Amino acid sequence: MELLSPAGNVEKLYYAYAYGADAAYIGLKKFSLRVKADNFYDDEYKKVIELKKQFPGKKLHCALNISFHNSDIDNFISNIDYFKAYPIDAFIVQDIGIVPILQKHFPEAALHVSTQASCINREAVKMYKSLGFSRVVLGREVSLKEIREIKDAVPDMELEAFCHGAMCIAYAGRCLMSAYLTGRSAQAGACSHTCRWDYDVLADPKKAKELAESGALVLREKKRPDSYFPVYEGDDFTAVLSSKDIRMVEHLKDMKDAGLDSLKIEGRMKSVYYVALVTRAYRKALDALDGKITAQEAQLFIDELENVSHRESGTGFYYNRSEADETVSGATDSRYILAAEIVKKLSMEEEAEVLKAAALHKENRRQELEKMHPNARAAREKDYALHPEKNPPVIEKKDGWSFYKITPLNMIHPGDKIEFISPDTVCTKPSSDSWLLINPENGTLRSWVCDGHECLLYTNEHLEDGALIRVPDPDYVEGFIRDSGR
Repeated sequence: MELLSPAGNVEKLYYAYAYGADAAYIGLKKFSLRVKADNFYDDEYKKVIELKKQFPGKKLHCALNISFHNSDIDNFISNIDYFKAYPIDAFIVQDIGIVPILQKHFPEAALHVSTQASCINREAVKMYKSLGFSRVVLGREVSLKEIREIKDAVPDMELEAFCHGAMCIAYAGRCLMSAYLTGRSAQAGACSHTCRWDYDVLADPKKAKELAESGALVLREKKRPDSYFPVYEGDDFTAVLSSKDIRMVEHLKDMKDAGLDSLKIEGRMKSVYYVALVTRAYRKALDALDGKITAQEAQLFIDELENVSHRESGTGFYYNRSEADETVSGATDSRYILAAEIVKKLSMEEEAEVLKAAALHKENRRQELEKMHPNARAAREKDYALHPEKNPPVIEKKDGWSFYKITPLNMIHPGDKIEFISPDTVCTKPSSDSWLLINPENGTLRSWVCDGHECLLYTNEHLEDGALIRVPDPDYVEGFIRDSGR
């Protein structure tokens, strides 16, 4: 089975490929149902082309899954040349009006039916096949039993389904709640996730809270006395319509036996950290299923899914709809913060330049002090003693150590409990004396770095390409979910 991962921007596309995806799906400009994802603009096609060269055999799918108005079609046609600049292997669409345009201008690209089309039966799959589609991304409401029936009826049609990520309370995501409350249409890619908002129960505050926390509070529509929506009251919020995440990593054999050709991870609006760890977990699980590694080896990577922001999860509609009908708290949380990305290991020549800059800086400081009047020099040295950050030590070569260029994303201090994660290493926890933060301009040691700082990591650890640095979140509390974003 193909593993298909989300890529909201070029950076995430790299990590999707590096951490084991066979293919990744992106959105271009304003024609994707995730307009809040970064999407791809300007000349980023050049970077995408280079990534495809760096990862030969990896595929690129482009989501054109909005509902097109006439103006949208005109706008798309005017942007045809821009789309042609990307090495797109397949387009994901729900609006069949765009099909003949794609077939005319992109004859080599495959056509995939978006999950937004709510294709969940064999006759619909046959119809899409007759229109020239080679794959259907099935609606999330389909069961594994129904998938097997569809595959048996149309064996030469590729079938794709979601295996991990957020679910929508609406049918195939075609929700009107956001448009009604905020004017932001989910069908135009601007969903405000109103189903996950924190609603208040408007009644006597004490009695309402006690009732809601008891789990006994439900919504019931007047004319449907046997239909209930559970309501849960937490710390200053009420969850009404927020669905569970889907997690099928423990059931991949069943998905394979059902006839699926591709497993799709949800999350083009999610972080690099999410894309990397979720992709890696499913890659290892699939490798174990294919006998490439043991189940025990794969489990170590699967366990890391608990260290990614997520809600309570279930199996959606695949076995029965009971779990899909359950609502949960809308917030997500993680025990870790992504601290930095490892960009590359420095070459021997680049390493020599850093050490040369360090030696030059040290010599210049020495000469500066020697030229000073003794009283001025004493005052300067006293100031350095009181404020050592003004006179940071320079790096000296250490046998067995290497320099890595990093991109800091959050605060890191020497001595922090950093952890390295990479495509094939679950987690490495280096000792505090096995790494240093270096200013690349002059080779001095940094006392801290954060987003925006140029920095090198000097360490005796061997780091794989695509490695990431994470740190424990000091504000994380086990069992308590902070509202860190929906």
